[in-house]
Amino acid sequence: MMGTFMRLLGLGPGEDRVDPATGLTERQKKLVQNTWAVIRKDEARSGVAVMTAFFGKYPDYQKNFPAFADTPLDELAGNKRFQAHCMSIVAALNDVIDSLHDPGLMEATLIGLAERHKKRGQTTEQFQNLKEILLNVLSQGLGRQYTQEVAEAWDKTLEAAFTKIYEILEH
Repeated sequence: MMGTFMRLLGLGPGEDRVDPATGLTERQKKLVQNTWAVIRKDEARSGVAVMTAFFGKYPDYQKNFPAFADTPLDELAGNKRFQAHCMSIVAALNDVIDSLHDPGLMEATLIGLAERHKKRGQTTEQFQNLKEILLNVLSQGLGRQYTQEVAEAWDKTLEAAFTKIYEILEH
């Protein structure tokens, strides 16, 4: 009976086993995937929220995007090229989250992403700042679902993903 109860809570056997490739436990992977499912219900709005927050805090970064470099921040949400770029960011995050149980696929996805951004001159600092914004937007978007445990799982997930990106950007 107790085992059934623990499984219902997501605390079954193996939930605390750490995946050496990601540093995440099975439970943390589930927390990230379950909370991401909430965010991805409205991918366009979620992506716009991330990028407007990013450009709001780091306005110089917007200049790296010729298609909407000169669009005022308060008009970005209505810009279709901006929306398209926001959707591509959410799609990249979808790929990472969906491949948490396949670290080789996740790594290949991240390498491709990092190589494309390296060609455009993006820096580790910009990605580190994006990570900070992502965590803030997740916190706001999830509200009370963004518990300390969820926050730690997301931080570990993004740290693992961004560490791979940094390796490519710095070489």
